Amino acid sequence: MNKTLFKLHSWMALIAFVPLLLICVTGSILVFKHEIDSLLLADKVRVESGGRERLSLDTLEASLQSHFPDYEVVGWALFQDKERADLVYTMQRGTDEWTYALIDQYSGEPLRAPMGLTHHLTDWLLDFHYTLLMGDWGMLVTSVFSILLCLLGITGFILYRKFWKNFFTLRWNARMIVYFSDLHKMTGIIGAPVLLILGFTGAWWNITHFAHEMEEHAEGHEHYTMERRLYSDDLSLQALMDDTGNQLQNFETTYISFPWEPGRNLTFWGDVHTGNPLLSQYASNITYNAQSGEHMLSYDIRDASLGAKILDSYRRLHFGNFAGLVSKILWCVIGLSPLLLSFTGIYIWNQRRGKRRAAREKRRVKAAQLAGASA
Repeated sequence: MNKTLFKLHSWMALIAFVPLLLICVTGSILVFKHEIDSLLLADKVRVESGGRERLSLDTLEASLQSHFPDYEVVGWALFQDKERADLVYTMQRGTDEWTYALIDQYSGEPLRAPMGLTHHLTDWLLDFHYTLLMGDWGMLVTSVFSILLCLLGITGFILYRKFWKNFFTLRWNARMIVYFSDLHKMTGIIGAPVLLILGFTGAWWNITHFAHEMEEHAEGHEHYTMERRLYSDDLSLQALMDDTGNQLQNFETTYISFPWEPGRNLTFWGDVHTGNPLLSQYASNITYNAQSGEHMLSYDIRDASLGAKILDSYRRLHFGNFAGLVSKILWCVIGLSPLLLSFTGIYIWNQRRGKRRAAREKRRVKAAQLAGASA
């Protein structure tokens, strides 16, 4: 069984190691996406609160409309970091492309005009990370490699199931293949739990998003081309956001979903501060009618089932931000472990392959000698 499992583990690794390296390395970088943006684009993504209150959503929306009259708002991220600029998703009328702008929520001044979702370096890396730059079908492709990452972790655990006996043993003075074997096993066992989490949550997200895209646009239905504002001009966005606190106790809005196609409503996503570090800042939501502003429904993660809470935890478990800087550093470092695993694994595979080839050649020569002697 171990021999078959080892072959399976080896072949899966050989098939997947290049895409997995690209996915894992970009993922490790993206753990600190905002920190990188803060270094490269400080004047665009950071603002000074200075003890000021943020302007009302209506004032901010009016500022965006006056600066970019050809664009409609389709999403609005309000970060819990008070010195992080608001990120506003937009669509230009006459197109179906999503873009985003950045705005200072304290002054109302736009910091960046609407641009493509992959305009900046980390945005491009994010798209590469989950689609390999292949669009919707790329999500399916990366899902396959995420599943292979999980299978590599599981088969590695089974192969080295008695790891505790020599867990921290590195035979420094042994032959290179022995040292690399120890290093490969130790790195794999340490990293496997986190890599399993990353692989599973990544595959889940991409498969569900891909399935949603296929369902939404089956039978050749194209994405909606923005023609006009899809919510009433008479609505006060600030009044609706203020009302969310009446609908759900301790609710803090972190994202607003605007209608991006007919039939959609205004949904306020947010945090209800449960004290559970694994629940995301988008775990609860409140929906209002996009034309009348009437409250339609509320979803409180505190009243949700265990399964719903587990599904919501995938966000923090994948991003590694559930324990602040400590977990982010841990996720970043372990996310890079496939680099070492690939190098040591390929070396071990190549050495064993060479030995098998030499053994076959030795047997062939011996058989030829025996045949010659008998003749």
